[in-house]
Amino acid sequence: MAGSSTSAAPHRHTNRLASEHSPYLLQHAHNPVDWYPWGEEAFENARKRNVPIFLSIGYSTCHWCHVMEVESFENKEIAKMLNDWFVSIKVDREERPDVDKVYMTYVSALYGGGGWPLSVFLSPNLKPLMGGTYFPPDDNYGRPGFKTVLRKVKEAWETKCEMLERGGTLAIEQLSEALSAAAKSTKLSDELAQASLKTCSQQLASSYDPKFGGFGSAPKFPRPVEVCLLLYESKKLMENSRQSEANKNMRMICHTLHCMARGGIHDHIGGGFHRYSVDECWHVPHFEKMLYDQGQVANVYLDTFSITRDAFYASIARDVLDYLRREMIGDTGEIYSAEDADSAEHHGASRKKEGAFYVWTSQEIEEPLGEYANLFKDHYYIKPSGNCDLSRMSDPHNEFKGKIVLIEREDIPSMASKWGKSVDEYCHILAECRKKLFDVRSKRPRPHLDDKVIVSWNGLAVSSFARASRILRTEPKGTKYYFPVVGCDPNEYLEVAEKAASFIRKNLYDLSTQRLQHSFRNGPSKAPGFLDDYAFLISGLLDLYEFGGKIDWLSWAIELQATQDKLFLDREGGGYYNTPGEDPSVLLRIKEDHDGAEPSGNSVAAINLIRLSSIISGARSEDYRRTAEHLLAVFETRLKDQGIAVPLMCCAVDMLAVPSRKQVVLVGDKASAEFDDMVVAVFASYDPNRTVIQIDHSSREEMEFWENCNPNIAQMVKGTMEDKQAVAHVCQDFVCSPPVTDPDALRALLGKA
Repeated sequence: MAGSSTSAAPHRHTNRLASEHSPYLLQHAHNPVDWYPWGEEAFENARKRNVPIFLSIGYSTCHWCHVMEVESFENKEIAKMLNDWFVSIKVDREERPDVDKVYMTYVSALYGGGGWPLSVFLSPNLKPLMGGTYFPPDDNYGRPGFKTVLRKVKEAWETKCEMLERGGTLAIEQLSEALSAAAKSTKLSDELAQASLKTCSQQLASSYDPKFGGFGSAPKFPRPVEVCLLLYESKKLMENSRQSEANKNMRMICHTLHCMARGGIHDHIGGGFHRYSVDECWHVPHFEKMLYDQGQVANVYLDTFSITRDAFYASIARDVLDYLRREMIGDTGEIYSAEDADSAEHHGASRKKEGAFYVWTSQEIEEPLGEYANLFKDHYYIKPSGNCDLSRMSDPHNEFKGKIVLIEREDIPSMASKWGKSVDEYCHILAECRKKLFDVRSKRPRPHLDDKVIVSWNGLAVSSFARASRILRTEPKGTKYYFPVVGCDPNEYLEVAEKAASFIRKNLYDLSTQRLQHSFRNGPSKAPGFLDDYAFLISGLLDLYEFGGKIDWLSWAIELQATQDKLFLDREGGGYYNTPGEDPSVLLRIKEDHDGAEPSGNSVAAINLIRLSSIISGARSEDYRRTAEHLLAVFETRLKDQGIAVPLMCCAVDMLAVPSRKQVVLVGDKASAEFDDMVVAVFASYDPNRTVIQIDHSSREEMEFWENCNPNIAQMVKGTMEDKQAVAHVCQDFVCSPPVTDPDALRALLGKA
């Protein structure tokens, strides 16, 4: 298989992409193709020449994007065809998700599937004519070759362009109608509130893989929203004394998370998770690492730890977060987007190969490990002939013949017993070996780092770091940490979350307009903030406030929610559009609902509104709830029939149906150890229907906030014992328990519900 180029030779060609900031566009700046960035200059040229547009969409860490570049976009013959017959435009899907969504929706609807690279031919007025994904340069793999496609599109445009344009216009009209549906009612049916969670859970259970964990067959993606729903339902079942049903869910969750952590999709040497597994046993991954995966995966391990109290899950959460701290965070706190799947096999190599940084040979592992080499090889299924043989799906093209992808096939206690070691000694040996291999690996050429900062993905990461800062304070005493886990004070994770949020506020937020920009690299991008940017960041800020306690984060979340409503909310039809609708070159505004690798903006927005309605009182609280219900009503049919497509939205429906969220109001001196202990006590248990409010009664700023936003809370604070450093009020169903001042008493009180 072709890899991407690493050549540093002088460039023969330079096109307009050389002046862009996107790493993906810059990767193509020296192709012989006369690329344009998305914009009016390209559109005007296509209109002037009356030629179709070739639109190529991808991202900088996309393996097949690299392959198509080497095979086609560096090919002079193909470049000449593109330059003579088309206007060629490159788009980074991470920089312009709005443009990507339009044409990915078109390709998926017409051809039954999509992916990247996305290759679409457009009329000069941007209507789609035909499209696909990866094309080999010549007819191959059962696909038409790119040269063949280019000739056919040119011929069709010259002989029947009017028919093609009419077809493209009709396709956009039909998609627009289908994807911006309005709710039939502003209310949800009672039946839906009771049924959607159960329906989704049953659909997930029917697709569960009892042998290897996860849901569905290969390729397997770590889709955290599935685990989120099962965790949420488990908590609900426990509260209703349906323990056996809850246990069934927890067995699926725990087995899945164990199999993921033991599989090759988990980077055992450096921490974090790869994008997905090509086989059913989580062994051979597609090696890129995406920020949006890391934050969400860390969260489901944290929540599973909160329920099971098993330190294994806390350790994997730390593993992920420590990887992000080590490799993915900039000097001013910004969190980068991704690491590539491809890298050079050695310094000076002219081509990159997928997984080169991560895979090993048996000899490469033996040499640095000395006396423990055999133990390590036994533990991670290492064989001289290579180990990518667990499934016929693991390596169908023999790309990794003779190579090793680390995988644990047996649990640590069993292996420790086999080798006559205590569990602690065995873990210590494995950690020592991993550190030696980490040092060896660090000398290899690193995969490309996409150092673009995306607001939505940073929002997901902010949430996980903030939550970890308190949840991990409840780890069992004496917990030991093994490389690549650092074992830092969990408070350090809160600092990471706050720095990332501060970077966005400083660099990607306009205080005068109260609007976000979507991304940052060498300055803010031209693209505005999209729904996901607002919704995911608001969610992260609410977690920063609830877990960290600084009122500024809550105030900003409320401010952003008002802007989100102004820019994206369909007040008549319900729900949020994905874009502000201000760019005429973006032909579709869509109300997205699918909770995939990333949750949908509408699912997260619904939960944000429910959370805010429990923090704020009065008319604004009621408005938040009405907006959430109207939003969910838009997707009632989907929730009823295809819950498995919208698991997080199913959770939102149930959250809305809860008569009264539990409120925990902590009052006192936030700087005191007593207050800190009470905060930790609150988060010792998992409860997605809990709102935590932290108030320093000596802060005039905070008291003014609550007097304006929730006078009932302000009154409660004024009646709190001032001689105590920390007092907790627990309220639910419009009744408050007597205040408590002891962390153990608070844990016991919260454990009763």
